Amino acid sequence: MTDDELTLWQPRLQALAGAACGDDGAHDINHLHRVWRNAQALLASHPEADALAVMAACYLHDLVNLPKNHPERSMASRRSAELARRELAALDFPAAKLDAVAHAIETHSFSAALPPHSIEAKLVQDADRLDALGAVGLARLFYIAGQMGSALAHPSDPLPGTRELDDRAYALDHIEVKLAKLPAMMQTAAGRALGEARMAQLTTFRAAFAQEWAL
Repeated sequence: MTDDELTLWQPRLQALAGAACGDDGAHDINHLHRVWRNAQALLASHPEADALAVMAACYLHDLVNLPKNHPERSMASRRSAELARRELAALDFPAAKLDAVAHAIETHSFSAALPPHSIEAKLVQDADRLDALGAVGLARLFYIAGQMGSALAHPSDPLPGTRELDDRAYALDHIEVKLAKLPAMMQTAAGRALGEARMAQLTTFRAAFAQEWAL
């Protein structure tokens, strides 16, 4: 894979992804750019991976984007993979790479819970999950919570101490329900290191939020 090939395909992939983006600010073209940048950072530790397949999956993993509370949310990555395969074939994307791209897209999703078997799929999954952590991940958390009509936090027990976590009702709970699990679930050592650093930001924020909430 040469830089020229990546340069050739990136605008095509951006155009294809951009045409499918709706008005979801947490899953817009900027999210896709960030996921690709995350993947580039991880690729530095994995030169054996096919960078073009990784880039294609990064840009096309949300072609079918269902809301977090949609009953068929777990099927979105499979549908994205199927659509990406058709759209890429129509653009004469290298046929030998279509399986790798589709597998990476299908297995990137947390809700689908499908294991990635290739290094390309592992990199894409890590790159997407990294965008759920850190400062941008925090902003995306509250943006999505607003879409779902969630409260910021439980009125009297934000961390919590005497209740069950419920991230559908309380946005702050999502940090413990899901995000705190992501660093240990990273597929690569580089992804795990970045995930732990970004998770530390969320841990600090959660404690500060709870302190202010109680005043």
